[in-house]
Amino acid sequence: MANSGTAGPAPGPRAPRTTTAQGHEDPAGAPAQGPGIRARIPALSGSWWNTPRLVRALTALCLAALLGLAAATASVLGGARDGTDTIGHRAAPQATRAADLAFALSDMDAQAANLLLIGADPDYTALREQTLDTYEQRRNQAGTDLQRAAEAAAGDPAGQRAVQTVIGELGRYEALVARAQLLEDQAHAPAGKPSPDALDTYRQATDLLRQQLLPAADQVAAANSATVDRIYSARRGDLAAGRWWILATGTAALAALAALQRTLTARFRRRINLPLAATTLLTVLGLATGLHLSAAADGHLVVAKRNAYDSVIALSRARAVAYDMNADESRYLTDPARAAAYQQSFLDKTQAVAHLPGATLDSYNDELSRRADAHRADHRVVPFDGFLGTELRNITFPGEQDAAERALTAFQRYQQDDRAMRGLRNQGQLKAAVTFNTGTAPGQSNADFELLSTALGDVLAVNQRAFDTAVADADADLGAGTAAPGGLALVLALALSVLGVRPRLREYR
Repeated sequence: MANSGTAGPAPGPRAPRTTTAQGHEDPAGAPAQGPGIRARIPALSGSWWNTPRLVRALTALCLAALLGLAAATASVLGGARDGTDTIGHRAAPQATRAADLAFALSDMDAQAANLLLIGADPDYTALREQTLDTYEQRRNQAGTDLQRAAEAAAGDPAGQRAVQTVIGELGRYEALVARAQLLEDQAHAPAGKPSPDALDTYRQATDLLRQQLLPAADQVAAANSATVDRIYSARRGDLAAGRWWILATGTAALAALAALQRTLTARFRRRINLPLAATTLLTVLGLATGLHLSAAADGHLVVAKRNAYDSVIALSRARAVAYDMNADESRYLTDPARAAAYQQSFLDKTQAVAHLPGATLDSYNDELSRRADAHRADHRVVPFDGFLGTELRNITFPGEQDAAERALTAFQRYQQDDRAMRGLRNQGQLKAAVTFNTGTAPGQSNADFELLSTALGDVLAVNQRAFDTAVADADADLGAGTAAPGGLALVLALALSVLGVRPRLREYR
């Protein structure tokens, strides 16, 4: 029998289950409305960026970009200023002073050798007085150079040790020279034939100078030259990268200012905002000035270091080597037992001044003449190395070419005199060789050597003036006279940026 009662409606399909944003099932089956990303971060919602908020944000962006441009420019130019200061006021002058010290020491020994060479011969009385005066001049010069080198090496332990070596040994050298002169005076030795005791004492002095004093001076020069090379390479790299940073931050600042100007134009119906226009103009000028000063700083570095300093140090060393080479001639005549060694030393120094591979003392002059003629036919061709080769490949400044050519000509003439002197000595004409070697009349060896010294000094002076001018120009470009207007322009640009938006924001109060 069927059940009685009313049948209910057939069940419909079940609604799908849903879960809440927290992972709980929604019993009603309705999807849960959890907060989305935009709801959680209002700044990502377009409706949140009303006009006041947008203007304030763009203003802050402009201020940050202007400060970034100023920081990049200050960093790049400050690094360039520090590099120029290190090269121009410390390392390069120290290297030059060390080379000048080597020159003074070399000439001291050359004069000491000449005093021993001319002896007590009455024919050389005037020359003896002149030689003594020159020795004292170089002695005082060496003392001054040492004092300056000691002051400059205050923060350099290796440089201090080298300077202390020279200071300590120079007194011993001077004492040995003084004793050699005393022994020579007591012996009344003729020209070219010093007493054995005087000669032995002088040997100790010149060995001390060549083995300790000159290497220590060269060490100071080499250390400072290495510093110049390192700072120069680093600063040029920094300037090259820095110009891109200045350009990037400047472009960002201009873009931010353009966006702010456009926003004010669109939302406030004003064609141009004068304070912002002035800020934009200041930014353009600041960007252009920063790029110009960084390029100028790079140019000053190139002129000071590569064009001028490289020649200054090469010529300073050439002059020091030339004076030691001149002393080798007097040593050669004074000390027959070491004549071969002093002749080889003369050739080694000759090759340092103008290097001709494979040339001997006998073949050197002919080979140098051939190569010098090729150079004079075309100054771009420099078929020899050494200090003169370095200089002739680095001709940059007015008057430098002529001075360098005079130095080359004088060096050739001096080398010819040397062979003539050796010829007289080999012919047994010792006194004639001494007279020719120490003579200061035109055509004699020391007279021609003085022409070489003067020519080297002239071309050195050209480069030294150019170096000093480049450093002074860099100091002027990167000094307080530039920093103060730059700081004032930054403050003005920041103030104008704020001034340009302040009246507009007041409208929303």
